[in-house]
Amino acid sequence: MSSLSSLSGLIDFSAAEPLFANEQERAQAVGRFHRIVHHFEALEQPASRYGEGYNRPALVRLTFEYACSQESKDRFLGAFFRSLAIGMLDDHNVNLSDDSVVANFREAVFGFAEFLMANLFLPLRATTNKTPQPSPVYHAAVQQAQTQEDQQPIQDFEGTPERLSTLRGSCLTRDRHRCVITHTFDIREALERLRRPPATDDDGNPLDMSNNGGLEVAHILPYAFTKEENAESRKATIAMLNILDSSVMQIIEGADMHRPYNAITLSLEMRQRFGQFHVFFERIVDADTPPHTYRINSFLPFSNQFPVTRTLSTYPSIDPPSERLLALHSAIGHILHLSGAGAYIEILLRDMEAGVVREDGSTQLGDLLSIALQMKG
Repeated sequence: MSSLSSLSGLIDFSAAEPLFANEQERAQAVGRFHRIVHHFEALEQPASRYGEGYNRPALVRLTFEYACSQESKDRFLGAFFRSLAIGMLDDHNVNLSDDSVVANFREAVFGFAEFLMANLFLPLRATTNKTPQPSPVYHAAVQQAQTQEDQQPIQDFEGTPERLSTLRGSCLTRDRHRCVITHTFDIREALERLRRPPATDDDGNPLDMSNNGGLEVAHILPYAFTKEENAESRKATIAMLNILDSSVMQIIEGADMHRPYNAITLSLEMRQRFGQFHVFFERIVDADTPPHTYRINSFLPFSNQFPVTRTLSTYPSIDPPSERLLALHSAIGHILHLSGAGAYIEILLRDMEAGVVREDGSTQLGDLLSIALQMKG
């Protein structure tokens, strides 16, 4: 198996020059990529049970196909062919009838897939559903009551509580105190308004107490994975995100991670499903559709809730959810689902939570350790 650390130097997105002189060269490289990956993907056997494994060649192919920009696709191809130690445009050294060539390519393709898993998909999936939910009002009051000596440990533990408190308040206001998918109204806000009749929703309509519940604000891209303290791991994760959407980290780096365009209001169930990349948003663009309209769907059957079309609410001075980040979230979900990597990670998470090491040796201890380190952060 290829060393994952040895691959880190191959994922370089710093080059500004185009990798291809024309579309013909790009098409030639894409054709070579598909020929190599399809060779190994066709040989993969489906997992005998849910989550037992994932299709590594498919993970590589899908990551390329769902990359959100042409620049990202090009740089993905560059990294892929560097990992195989061959040129992108030379066909003479791609002899898939030569057993020694196939063996070397297989090691490189599988190693590349495992690098993607360890540095992108595991960190993203392991750190979802970790957005703290401080009250917009009460958390700030309690925080200010702490001594300066007490505040720093609290901030270290929670991340950036004041920013998260502001984010929650902004998103609840923008999303009209409703889950953007189910339109469930925030129960805490409903109870507060019932004390000040007449109780109405944000549109001035009487509150419907049959459709309310707990709401949480969820980051579209999880914030916890950006807290990685290891410089090399963080660099690799940023490079992997750039594989899917070139320079996307520029809009979610540092405090920008907690801006309203990277968050939406969801019911407790939908937040869990969205964080697991089971639910995804696809923008509807046509002349008759209002801005910020999405078709929301799921990879798993949730009664008759999906698909559903929603036009997301807007509010002056508060950014709407980012179409770009929702598209990236959708791309990640499709890659995880179609490659089997999502089910594989779910089983790993369950095993880790239960402290299980399977007797048949199927437990992937390296990936379990990677998840444990991510969740510790």
